[in-house]
Amino acid sequence: MDGLELLWNARPQPKRGPRPALTTEQIARTGIEIADAEGLAAVSMQRVAADLGYTKMSLYRYVPGKAELVALMADLAIGGPPSLAGNGWRERLESWARALLPGFARHPWAIEATTGPRILGPNEVAWMEAALSALDGTGLRGWERMDAVVVISGHVRMIATQLSATPTGDPERQLGAVLLEIMREHGDRFPAVNAALTSTVTDGGQDHALDFGLARILDGIGVLIDSRP
Repeated sequence: MDGLELLWNARPQPKRGPRPALTTEQIARTGIEIADAEGLAAVSMQRVAADLGYTKMSLYRYVPGKAELVALMADLAIGGPPSLAGNGWRERLESWARALLPGFARHPWAIEATTGPRILGPNEVAWMEAALSALDGTGLRGWERMDAVVVISGHVRMIATQLSATPTGDPERQLGAVLLEIMREHGDRFPAVNAALTSTVTDGGQDHALDFGLARILDGIGVLIDSRP
């Protein structure tokens, strides 16, 4: 059984004989627990089998290898997309982006697991379907809609990466604190940085990276849509 068949075609339970001792969901959830606690590098067929109380070879009856295991884990961890709230493409895409962030924030290893050529599962494709459907009727070409979704997803993934790097606090605020300390001693060398940072602190402009970036991306998509007949 290859990876695509594993993710897309449910294996029917035998009507006779002993039932399988494990399910692919059990195996994937065990992998998720390991990755959440120790990172994706800690996940292996050997480790997952040991945590389940089975031998490595017995696991191959259910999952062909680590690539397929990680694909199962990522698709299960991300889950399916919610119904998108809002009227019009902009509100629906904003709803999509905000719904996507928590999954990556809870499972930061999923960012790495869903990067580059890989096996795509039904949940990941369902997220893509939801975002592309939000752009129906806008006049954008297929490749433009795909690229718009990629850009929005990339922004969300970047914010999730920052959040996972500082799990005990706000990354933007922590970086700002470091910069403030530097500017106290060296602000005259970097007047533009010093002025922007001072204004940010004075005006309460911190913690807006997700909102600001998402709004600007949607503004740009809106300009492109408005340029179409």
